[in-house]
Amino acid sequence: MFGAYLIGVGRFGERIRDLCLGGDSPSEFRSMKLQSISLPLWMLISIAFLAGCSVSSPESSIGVGADPETGAVVYLDGSKSKLDGNWAYWEGPRLKATMPVKWEVVSDPVDGGSAISANDPSAAGGLYGAADIVTRKKFGDQRVHVEFLITTEGGNSGVYLQNRYEIQILDGDETKHGMAAVINETESPYHAYNGLGKWNAYDIQFRAARFKDGKLSEKPLATVYFNGEKVHVNQTINKVWGGPNSGLDGGNEDGFGITDRPGGLKLQAEGHDVRYRNIWIKELDLAEPDTDF
Repeated sequence: MFGAYLIGVGRFGERIRDLCLGGDSPSEFRSMKLQSISLPLWMLISIAFLAGCSVSSPESSIGVGADPETGAVVYLDGSKSKLDGNWAYWEGPRLKATMPVKWEVVSDPVDGGSAISANDPSAAGGLYGAADIVTRKKFGDQRVHVEFLITTEGGNSGVYLQNRYEIQILDGDETKHGMAAVINETESPYHAYNGLGKWNAYDIQFRAARFKDGKLSEKPLATVYFNGEKVHVNQTINKVWGGPNSGLDGGNEDGFGITDRPGGLKLQAEGHDVRYRNIWIKELDLAEPDTDF
């Protein structure tokens, strides 16, 4: 029996090596069996280590400081080169700013290094849509990681999926229009907010709207983690809120006229010093209406 067990362990080690080289999900480890003997996860990981590969936890890609997932692209890292190379002003009806992007490279007050400030002078006074920036690349289904820091009370910005659907950034607001709300669709999970002068993180998995014969057949869905806590699961998004100055399709049928065109990830400027860093995106193709992760 013991000899057969060791043979099973050896075969398992070979399989683990294959999994690592092939890039399969670590979740497969949880269900693998050796000679009909189930092993605890810690033992499987130990065997994987002895087999010559490392196993990373999915949680390592969630929360402040999260590393990009395999296949993700970093779009903002606090440098001017990433800002200029990957972002442009959104050319909406209220645009006042002119290229190049005037969002400044500023200091990271927590960890050193640099970040990007949303305090564009063209958006002074809360003029959203006047100097919002959007990725040059457009996306459908996606996994998104965004880190932000608010420097002053009432600091306001927002993260827009497909340049349509806002995950709010607003210090001091605990309503459906407040911090980390899928705006006007959910309550604010304000308890998960780290507060002023500290880095916060959104981790989002998003499934774009689906269309059949040119008509909306499935509404967009999003699952959101806020600072490592899962706060929204498979949240249906019913419309583009905020009117034509808010994002794509905001002026179509009061925001209900969603169209089948991809959009970039947008960051909102409202004349506040909200700082961003470590933004990465992984393109997905979610066949089923399920964004939970």
